[in-house]
Amino acid sequence: MTKSFEYADREIGSKEVSYAVSNVVIGLGILTLPASIVVATNSSDGWVSILLGGLIAIGFAWMLTRLAVRFPKQSYRDIAASLTNRPTANVLTLSFAFYTFLYVSYEVRGVSSISKLYLFDRTPVEAICFVFLLVLVYGVSGPSISLLRLNLLFFPIILLILTAVLALSAGDFDYERLKPFFVTPFPKLLIAAKETAFSFLGFEILLFYNLFVNRPKKLGKAVFIGMLMPTLVYLLVFLFVVGVFSTEVVANTLFPLAELAKQVEVPGGFFERFESVFFAVWVMSLYCTAVMAFDVTLIALQSVFPKASRMSLIFLLTPFVFLVAMQPTNLQEVRLFSEWISYLGIIVAWVFPAFLLIAAKARRVKPDA
Repeated sequence: MTKSFEYADREIGSKEVSYAVSNVVIGLGILTLPASIVVATNSSDGWVSILLGGLIAIGFAWMLTRLAVRFPKQSYRDIAASLTNRPTANVLTLSFAFYTFLYVSYEVRGVSSISKLYLFDRTPVEAICFVFLLVLVYGVSGPSISLLRLNLLFFPIILLILTAVLALSAGDFDYERLKPFFVTPFPKLLIAAKETAFSFLGFEILLFYNLFVNRPKKLGKAVFIGMLMPTLVYLLVFLFVVGVFSTEVVANTLFPLAELAKQVEVPGGFFERFESVFFAVWVMSLYCTAVMAFDVTLIALQSVFPKASRMSLIFLLTPFVFLVAMQPTNLQEVRLFSEWISYLGIIVAWVFPAFLLIAAKARRVKPDA
């Protein structure tokens, strides 16, 4: 008997999970993280905070994975209903949907603001936002499985362009700019680690994409690899931008990685504006992040309101995504908006599921039960 074509199956394997987790985590945070960390720490000690934040995020990712493994092929709402009751499960799921809805709005606004700053300086932010939102609507109109497999195409390209930026910047890297080492008090490192943890939000999508995982027993390894890649990327980017620009310059730069891409010169003069290539590719990452968050919002709402069609929810939510995305009037308000969403995400997407895992352990629910 011949096996059916693998990609015709409505399931995903370990590679899709790892790529999806990495892509959704890296997103927009990598552009702003170095500046936030440098301000909160001394010298180049921010790498310690990034490592601490990564370990915290990996710890929560492990807890969410253990929860998902105990309930294979079930959505977050079904898991919560099994451990609590339907009204509580509905509240937890709707709060998660509200968080991902705000997350989509932030990503849309972030893409629009950065695109206007570096690519389309004469185009209104509203127009960029509207066009990007239309592309998101097109993406979420299809099946979720297609969006997850899109990461297999985009993520290697994103890693390639990031590697190129770092490699071409190596000539300007000065090790002396990283000194002195270990001069930041540990309490300040912990405070900065909180900022770093915000940049690791996103892996919680696995609670909903658990529906499509074909090998639940390998979910833990896939998520660990998916979280390890952003941690290493954050560390490398931070050390490079500090080594190239110094902490004083990074602290006063909105998007240090973008500025690093701007000063890159390709040997031979093949690209006069390499940052245009960088941003064109980076929009792929931001698109994947936003479209998966939008998709999770729809899955969450449909699990609570099963009679609501996917397209109806899309047309209902899209205008509100646009309106919320347009509320911040400047980049400072966009950053504040991001901070509010991050606090909400920590509570709704990390802490609440962690309590559900405790409940599952108390009820002795075993993996693959």
